[in-house]
Amino acid sequence: MKKIVFLSMILFLVCGLVFAGGGGQRGGERVEISYTFWGSPQELIDTTNTAIRFNDSQSNISVRVEQIPWEVYETVLRTRATARLMPDAGMLLEGSVASFAKAGLLANAATMYAANDMPLDSVTFRDTNGNPVAYSSSNEILMLFYNVDMFDSAGVPHPSPRVQDAWNWDQFVEVARRLTFDTAGRTPGQAGFDRNNIRQYGVLVENLAWQLEVWALSNGGGFYNANGTEVIIDQPAAIEAIQRVADLHLVHNVSPFSPGLTDDGVQRSMLAGNVAMTTNGQWNVGTAFPGSGIRYGVAPLPYMRERLTINTSGAAVVFNTGNTQRTTAAMEFIKFMTDVEAVWDTLVASGIWMPNKIKYYTDPALTARWINNPNFPPNYQVAVVDYTLSHARPAAWYYTPNTGEFNTLLQSVLGDVWTGARTAQQAIQANIAALRRVHAQ
Repeated sequence: MKKIVFLSMILFLVCGLVFAGGGGQRGGERVEISYTFWGSPQELIDTTNTAIRFNDSQSNISVRVEQIPWEVYETVLRTRATARLMPDAGMLLEGSVASFAKAGLLANAATMYAANDMPLDSVTFRDTNGNPVAYSSSNEILMLFYNVDMFDSAGVPHPSPRVQDAWNWDQFVEVARRLTFDTAGRTPGQAGFDRNNIRQYGVLVENLAWQLEVWALSNGGGFYNANGTEVIIDQPAAIEAIQRVADLHLVHNVSPFSPGLTDDGVQRSMLAGNVAMTTNGQWNVGTAFPGSGIRYGVAPLPYMRERLTINTSGAAVVFNTGNTQRTTAAMEFIKFMTDVEAVWDTLVASGIWMPNKIKYYTDPALTARWINNPNFPPNYQVAVVDYTLSHARPAAWYYTPNTGEFNTLLQSVLGDVWTGARTAQQAIQANIAALRRVHAQ
């Protein structure tokens, strides 16, 4: 336990604690609260600025923000809960909400909003008693990013922003072949192609466990049945989808190796300068590409059998610290953070968060206000806004228990699949009983 607490303290120091100041915030009348989140350096800047704006908007509460890496976020919070050092509010991984609520770590948010002030278009997370414990902070989708210059240099047409014209999987693989070159300029399939000396890959499909769900769904399967009561990842459709992702590296030689453990696929691919396309979350428009110097475009995901994407959002929560005064203050800040207009300049217009209210997708004036700025790439309206309205499905953790624990185990199970030591069928069938136990716990 001492080692774990020490690790938590080290992570706390490394990740940093930023005091978000504002006029008069040092006065003795203010309640000081903390807010934790994960994300990029740009998100640290924008979240800090949001907290400063909140601090300056009133004189009763002062917020400080803390950034913790996504890969250890839940572990650090659980360690701090054991040590009774929980933050007051924060973002929480969507798949962790149910287990945190079950452990009594989340405050009942039933009184956070007045009846006429509810964020009606946000997803509401509830505990087993039906009490609200979290609200979705935004609305994010998975999509395709591509390097304009790499496409043009190879003479490959850009992907269409229209979902009706999206590539099927075979077309996607073929395009990735045309964008993959060894050091002699040969592409996969050409005589003499050297898979051990590739200077540019065609694609990296993000293979974090939760993002793989979109391919299982697209292939006519899923991780769970429609109401989340049964694990179906061992059915042929899901297994085939996961193997197809692995085969981009193992068979087709169009993708670099990815262990599927870290949330930095865009950074390891397109930003590294050696990959022409990648799949990942919309938030990268605001977190990864600004300042990169890369000319990039966006498009709907390719599909296996069905055109679709999944949408999700970090859950905005108030932690159960037992301090009524700080809990009340934390609720006020969470209401501010989930208000689209309050975070417009810092998180929405920057491209980090998509609005969590439907009117910004359906009202032309509001949509234009949102996307008509230099932070967004061409075709964003069609490739992102329209795509979200027509083809987005909620990620499994919105209707399924224990998805956080399930995904952690699945990431471990699939490690041998990415290296080729096991097929997806072998790995999943060997561990399906354990996956079902985690789901049912």
